[in-house]
Amino acid sequence: MSRLYLLRHAKAGWALPGMRDFDRPLDASGRADAEIMGTAMRSRGYVPDLTLCSNARRARETLEGLAGQTDTGKVLFFDTLYSEDAAGYLRLIQEHGGPGSLLVIGHNPMTEDLAMAVAGDGDETARAMLNHGFPTSGLAVVRFLDDLAKAAQDAGYLEAFLTPADL
Repeated sequence: MSRLYLLRHAKAGWALPGMRDFDRPLDASGRADAEIMGTAMRSRGYVPDLTLCSNARRARETLEGLAGQTDTGKVLFFDTLYSEDAAGYLRLIQEHGGPGSLLVIGHNPMTEDLAMAVAGDGDETARAMLNHGFPTSGLAVVRFLDDLAKAAQDAGYLEAFLTPADL
């Protein structure tokens, strides 16, 4: 059994004049939410062996907030997690996934699209929450019977969907 944790970055402020979207920092509520999600992950035993993180500033700062509260395993940064679609996210997961657990810190709509695509089944409450959208700092927990190198559409089970507002 393996687990995939899909986390949308925490809430970021608006870009200042001349600032690229890629460089937008978290705002105060985003920093707090990242810490809340880190605490929630630790308390539920959601500890990844490996983290794939977008290189965008708001994703890196989300990782920092998590890492202050829980172990995030080995971390690899990818610019492509900012620009790829859900299929590109899945390719990265397959390339780096194994029998353990993997956390992806990315962006929407990719995190939401991927969660919907790989979770063929799942907990009714979690599926209902996910169907209402994937807010910033939202975390989808998808369980697979096989290792993540073989993750595929409809192959996972949505075990949980957490948002800071629900914690």
